[in-house]
Amino acid sequence: MTVLIAETRDITTCRALRRRVFIDEQGVSEADELDDLDEVAIHLLASDDGLAIGSARLLVLGDLGKIGRVCVLASVRGRGIGAALIRHAVQRFAAEAGVTRVKLGAQTHALGFYEALGFRAVGDIYDDAGIAHRDMILDL
Repeated sequence: MTVLIAETRDITTCRALRRRVFIDEQGVSEADELDDLDEVAIHLLASDDGLAIGSARLLVLGDLGKIGRVCVLASVRGRGIGAALIRHAVQRFAAEAGVTRVKLGAQTHALGFYEALGFRAVGDIYDDAGIAHRDMILDL
């Protein structure tokens, strides 16, 4: 497996991946998954031999970089693709003038995954689309 991660404007492919993971697999409603931020976001797409296998959405909010909608197809999980997406996102924000922190909302089962990538949990656990989450921060 040779995974390529690159910025993309192919929002349709990113949305299709998110539909498979969040709506079909995790039961998130379409209303919770779809919003108007895709048009202004930076999208990362992970692919293997031309096949789209994961994505992430990045938003620059002043000095804060926000990572969201991180997904990897179930058939290729456990191979480091999610970690590669997060590392790529952090590098992208580090290159963005003025961004000093990166934030994400982690599903609580994934807290250890993000901690291993340098994030620290902040605040209380909250419900997002019926799934327990906790905010995490990484200082750049």
